[in-house]
Amino acid sequence: MKGPWLGADRGSLSDWVTQRWVQLTGRRFDPDAMPWLVGPVGFPTGIGSGFYAAVAESKGLQLQERPGQGLMSDFSTLEGPEFDPAAVDPEIVRFYERTSDYRLDAWSQWCGAFWPFGWLLAVIFSRRLQQLNIPLSSLDTSRGLRSRIITLVDPQTKSVCNTGWVRELPSTNNVVYVGDYSTSSIPGSTGPCVKVVFPLPNGSATVLLRPEALSDGSLKLHSSGSGFGDPGFYFVVARGSGGWTRYVRTMRELIHVYVSNGELRTDHTFRIWGLTYLRLHYRLDPWSERPLKGPAGAA
Repeated sequence: MKGPWLGADRGSLSDWVTQRWVQLTGRRFDPDAMPWLVGPVGFPTGIGSGFYAAVAESKGLQLQERPGQGLMSDFSTLEGPEFDPAAVDPEIVRFYERTSDYRLDAWSQWCGAFWPFGWLLAVIFSRRLQQLNIPLSSLDTSRGLRSRIITLVDPQTKSVCNTGWVRELPSTNNVVYVGDYSTSSIPGSTGPCVKVVFPLPNGSATVLLRPEALSDGSLKLHSSGSGFGDPGFYFVVARGSGGWTRYVRTMRELIHVYVSNGELRTDHTFRIWGLTYLRLHYRLDPWSERPLKGPAGAA
């Protein structure tokens, strides 16, 4: 759904209203004081699969997309007083360090009364922006997911500036997620967290996840916190050298990555106001271990 267009700077009316909500109910955003909330800012016209190509062109960076690229170059960067990366199953570590070597199958489970809410978000925001297009039914994911890891590299220093994970639905050609991945130390955690920034028009949605290693070698990532500076979900609106940010305490995510019967799997649970509204389930297969079968394994 395309709402009224307010110009190249402000974008769509629905996006502008959301940004003003963050401004009125949040706090000032100071990038120097809050580096853990700094991340890519989306264009008012939308995000989509070409987001990183556009960023690379605008900032003079080199775009790289090749086998063996991971969400993290080194999983041990998550080590902290309460988290030992060595306690995590090596296959899980391999996935995070070589994510592009895996293909994804996914299933979605919306919980009853929340499905209309998901549909409304898709109609107003997600399909138009080509961002955060959470599947509304298992049919949407019946042909699997296209998964791409993209890095943006400084041509002078050769250092990685951004690591993006772009996931698309072959069944609809909708972009599910464009997420920027890194690790970050934050005030409310004793050790580094996984940081995922989802670019949005003139800002972003940022999720900070605390890692936990379970006794069976599986990994849990928690976005649960009680206040600003804790792990959790944040909206950021960029304006000049600053902007505004809002911590949304009622929104929680739990990601459980584990090995079951020799297969790597993930259960991703979303909660709001203490109620589960969506579960996503993934099967993560190395390309070399499962034959290519039609569109579900498409690159």
